[in-house]
Parts: sequence; C-alpha cells; structure tokens
Amino acid sequence: MSEIQWQYIFDPALAIDSVGYILKGLGYTLGISLASMIFGTLLGFLLAIMRMSNSKVLRIIARTYISFMRGTPTLVFLFILYFGFPFIGIQFKAVNAAIIGFSLSSAAYSAEIIRSSLHSVDHGQWEAAYALGLKWPFIMRKVIIPQAMRIAVPPMSNVLLDLIKGTSLAAMITVPEIFQQAKIVGGREFDYMTMYILVALIYWAICSVFTIFQNYLEKKTSLYIE
Repeated sequence: MSEIQWQYIFDPALAIDSVGYILKGLGYTLGISLASMIFGTLLGFLLAIMRMSNSKVLRIIARTYISFMRGTPTLVFLFILYFGFPFIGIQFKAVNAAIIGFSLSSAAYSAEIIRSSLHSVDHGQWEAAYALGLKWPFIMRKVIIPQAMRIAVPPMSNVLLDLIKGTSLAAMITVPEIFQQAKIVGGREFDYMTMYILVALIYWAICSVFTIFQNYLEKKTSLYIE
C-alpha cells in the first residue's frame, strides 16, 4: 500500500505565498455579503409585514415569493441576472447582479425569521400599547421591534453567515471574490486542493469573527430588553 503524498493535498509554502493574492477578493466577499444582508433584511421586513397583513392579496403575494425563492437555487438567479437579462436589453455588472441575486434570495429567509420574531412578542404588548392610544408605527418601532430583535439576532446572524459563504457562487459570474481568486491561483499552480483548503480556512476565519460579533449583539439586546 503506497503512502499518502501529503504535498499533493496541501502545500503550506504555496498557501502562505497565495494568501495575499486571495485576500484581494475579501472586499468583494464582505461587500456583497453586507450589502445583500441590508437589502435582504429590508425586503424581508416588508414581506413579513405583508404576511401579517389583513389583506389576503398581500399575504398571497408574500407567501408565493417566499415559497419560490426558498425553493429555487440562488445560482439560477445569478445566471438569469448576469447572463439572461442582456437578452432583453438589461445589462448588470457582475457585482450588482450578485448583490441583487443574494438580496432577493436572503429576503425570503429573513422574512420568515422576522415574522416569527414579531409574532413571538406577547400579544398583550400590542393590547397595552393600543390601550394607551399609541399608533401602529410607534408601537412597532418602540415596543415590538426592540423585543423581537433579541429573538431574531441568532437566526439572522445565520443568514449573514450563509451569505458570506454563499458569495463563493459569485465566482460563477466572474466576481473576483476570494473563491475566484483561489481558483485563479489553483489553475496557475496546478494545485487546486491546496487552494480549496486554504479558502475554506479563510471562510472559517471570517465566519468566526462574525460569530463573535453575533454573541456581542445577543448580550447587548438581552441587556436592553431586561
């Protein structure tokens, strides 16, 4: 039985030499992730309100959107936006297509998290606020959302982590984020395995940093509510 040739699995010297080049794509990875999180959360909040609306039409629209976006791959929308839309005269830059695609996809997941978080606030809070003569926007902003935030932070953080990892799909539409940079080095050096392991470690490090931030937010929101 032949011995495993570890140098063909991971080359430390190549990994160290390539880190700088790969991290040139970090700005794209973080930029796309954070922008998509912001837009996805805003759209998700709107969808959540539509799901909670008394209007049957709005509820059906929101449900259909959420079901469709959760049931189809994000990569399909990236391809449609970047490769398909030019056929109807609309041309997106690769980065813009990535942000739009990830925002539309993450909004469906964010909507369900936000809706369930809002529903989890005791109904007595609504009744007490209405009894004081407060209006719906004020109640939502000052009473309900602060309490719902504590519940929403962990699952919304998971959405962000999924977005960070999911940005690797943007390499399929030529966005030079860290995975695309790793593919370039792998092709140049004929060592994809080292690059894939290295980029996995980089994603792990990024997500670990955001996990620390998540824990901080959880503590802050808990103190705020209590």
